[in-house]
Amino acid sequence: MRKVSELASAAGVTAETVRHYTREGLISSNRNPHNGYQLYDEQALRRLRFIQQARTLGFSLREIRDILAHTEHGDSPCPMVRDLLAARLPQIREEIHQLQQLADRMEQALATWSAMPDAAPDGHTLCRLIEHWEPPAATIEQPGADKE
Repeated sequence: MRKVSELASAAGVTAETVRHYTREGLISSNRNPHNGYQLYDEQALRRLRFIQQARTLGFSLREIRDILAHTEHGDSPCPMVRDLLAARLPQIREEIHQLQQLADRMEQALATWSAMPDAAPDGHTLCRLIEHWEPPAATIEQPGADKE
């Protein structure tokens, strides 16, 4: 049996991560009746490592909870795992595309701004660099860009 800090160290995560996953019901512990410490067994370590591996693949905690529920009921979660990744991959590729467009705009803005002098607000402008920057004609409006 391991204490929170020992489990965290064995899995390469923080103690707060262990506590969070415990609160979320993804891993479980037993209380030491003598001192109240949470103690974790080898199954908790396996689950914690599994959770970290799934997070590395982009699964959300909700999805991981669903995967673990399938496993606990004796069902193979593999078809669901494949379906989740197959659905998520095109979204990730689109996000990468959008981020590349943003990086391109940022690079163009920096290049343009390198030749422009700094200016203090004069009551008519807030930031001269942004207000006088002309986005490329092919710039696509970011979805949700007006949201705060």
